[in-house]
Formats: sequence, C-alpha cells, structure tokens
Amino acid sequence: MKNFRIEILVFMLTIFLTVNATSQNTKSSVTESGMKIEKKLKKKDKKKKYKLPNIDLSHWKVTVPVNKDNGKPLEVSPPEILNYATNESLKPYMYNDSTRSGGLVFYANPTSSTTTNTKYSRSELREQIEPGKNNINWTFEQGGVMKGKLAMEAVSKDQNGKYHKTIIMQIHGRLSNKQRDLIGAKDNNAPPVLKIYWQNGKIRVKTKVLKFAGISGSALLHEEAWGDDKGHTFKEEVGFNKFSLEVKVSKGKMVVGLNNSEFKVYKNIHMDKWGVFENYFKAGNYFQSRDEGSFAKVKFYELTVSH
Repeated sequence: MKNFRIEILVFMLTIFLTVNATSQNTKSSVTESGMKIEKKLKKKDKKKKYKLPNIDLSHWKVTVPVNKDNGKPLEVSPPEILNYATNESLKPYMYNDSTRSGGLVFYANPTSSTTTNTKYSRSELREQIEPGKNNINWTFEQGGVMKGKLAMEAVSKDQNGKYHKTIIMQIHGRLSNKQRDLIGAKDNNAPPVLKIYWQNGKIRVKTKVLKFAGISGSALLHEEAWGDDKGHTFKEEVGFNKFSLEVKVSKGKMVVGLNNSEFKVYKNIHMDKWGVFENYFKAGNYFQSRDEGSFAKVKFYELTVSH
C-alpha cells in the first residue's frame, strides 16, 4: 500500500513538471513570436517613406476654381503658394499624393469660377519670373525650356463614353503695357501660342497661325489676326501612365517632345512673327468640360523651367 501511494505521488509530480515545462515553452514561443511581429512592424514603419514632388514653386502662381469676393477665381503667388499643403482653400484642388507616388495633384471640375475669356475651370500654375509679379516675361528670342513628368490620374467620361480632355501645358502670349496702350486693348491678354492636351489617352498639340501671312507691325498684336492650326496628335498612347514632356522655344522655333522619342517642330513664318509677343509658361489642369459631374486629376512628379 505504501509503495502504491509513492507511485501515485511520483506520477502526479511527473505530470505537474511536464505541464509546467510545456507552459513555459508556450509562453517563450508566444513572447518570441510577439517580438518578431513587433520587429516586422517597426521595419515596415521605417520602410514607409513619404514621397514629395520634385517641383520648386517659388516662381509659380496657381489659379484654382474657388470664387473670391469679386467673383474671380482664387490666385495664390509666392511665397504663399509654398504653404499650399496647409492652405484650406487650395487643398481640394492642389495637394500631394505623398503616400503613393509622390506627385502633386491638380484637381479641376466645372464651377462658376472662371478666368477672363473662358467658360472652363482650371487648377493651373502660371510662371512668374519675378515671384509675385506678372509683368516680367520672355520673348521667343530670349527663349525658354519647360520640362515635366506627369500622368493623368483620373478623368470622367462624356455621355458618349469618351474621356473628357484637359490642357496640361501652355505657352501663353502677353501684351506689354506699351503694346496694350498702342492698340487700345482693355488688358494685357494675348492668345496662347501653344496648348498641350491630354485627349483620349493621347497627347495633342495645338498652336497659333496667322490668318493672313502678310500681316505685320501693330496689326500682329490683335487677337483677331491669329487662328488655330489643325493640331498634331502624337502616335504614342500614354493613357494613365507616367510620361514626360519637353517644350523648347528659341527665335522663330518651337519644339514639343514626348518621352524624348517623338517630336513636333514648328519653324515657320508664324513662329517668326510671334516673336512680337511676351510669353509665359503654364502647367496643370485646365479642364475642358462643363458637363455635370465631370472632373479630372492631373499629377505632376517633376516640373522645371529655364531661360
């Protein structure tokens, strides 16, 4: 009987020690597993880097479709534009996609806020050679280069199932004060000599031509002297992929390049005579629709200008 009790005690002690050891191993395993998960999360946090667009905004003014008190769209110039990420009025129309691709997004949709001589809305940058001022610009003889890397992020379709189009880059003409007064114009506005569209997944370029090649002198300054050319569509389909554009201007010549593989060269009497105007670059999203519910989001990754 005594031996039987001893055997029972030994058996129970063995079970207790086995269970305790298993428990300790389980706790150790859970602890190690938890530490591994925590380390993985920390590594993921370290890997998750915020990307920002490679764009210096210190020489750009932005126009967005927000009504000011006078009914005109909101314009923000340097240095205020540098704080666009915290500007509550700009944030819906100009913002960073910092957690995905690092692009600067320009959003536009039809609103009642439009600029002079147009029915369309825009979220668009305007070059300012001297920050905060519009009256210092450049001529074709002085030349200029604008380069951009961008993509169409999203755009609505019309009732026929075609994507709405938008203007993503421009060269806009401008009358000097002297020219404005000479022809009795109400402002300094002159036509855009270049419009670059994103249209149905392709890049389309339009420029200005003289209605009569013999026009000269002050007659060149009148908007009525100029008409639109037939336009040129690049062969490559960019769709919603990232692509690059380069616009290079010199005396009597303008070259537009897509992805450094296709080029459209303008070197003719129209470019020669356009030399009478001042100019400035524009880039962003000048949306070409008034359809209800329509919109476009254009994303810029890089944008540079040189003269």
